[in-house]
Amino acid sequence: MLYLSHKGAIIAAFAALVLNQAAPTANARTLDAVHVSVGETTRAPAGWAQFCRDNPGECGKGSTEPRDVVLTPEAWRDLQRVNRWVNETIEPLTDQDQWGVVEHWSYPDTGKGDCEDYALLKRRMLIEAGWPREALLMTVAIDEEGGGHAVLTVKTDRGDFILDNVHDDILLWSKTKLQFVRRQSQSNPDVWVGLSDPRPVVATARARR
Repeated sequence: MLYLSHKGAIIAAFAALVLNQAAPTANARTLDAVHVSVGETTRAPAGWAQFCRDNPGECGKGSTEPRDVVLTPEAWRDLQRVNRWVNETIEPLTDQDQWGVVEHWSYPDTGKGDCEDYALLKRRMLIEAGWPREALLMTVAIDEEGGGHAVLTVKTDRGDFILDNVHDDILLWSKTKLQFVRRQSQSNPDVWVGLSDPRPVVATARARR
């Protein structure tokens, strides 16, 4: 049903999306400003542990050298296409409504899912397109309403960009209204690290998907 079962459909879906958006231009920010500060090793989310049990081929790959993506205009367009395609294709549905449990990480093969399922699908699409997994990091944050939220962080030479299911805009981490908590380590996807986010928490009233 989803593109996941047919690689050719990925190409067709991408070709159908026309996005004339250039990569963001470089600015005078220091690396400390555009990259999230990484702390000590921390416990992986229970949902990730469950995902690894259900998908053993996705985990246990060991350590590799961290790699950032060079954010060319072509790479930026690819990110835009993936983010928009997944956001428009997958129907939002909570784990409780779909699986009868509070938290369940999985690929949205049913065509439905919640935030972490969107992020997992974007990560998988980009890896299948040749992007290094070391630059595609599952990330846990706190949203504007104070709830847990999952997004995909893309590590680039221009900074850490966030692919979110709530909106189609891809933003530098510091431009989002999320409070970042932890994410996968670049050197080992089975290891998670804490994130230092010094920005004040801003709470606003906004519907979640």
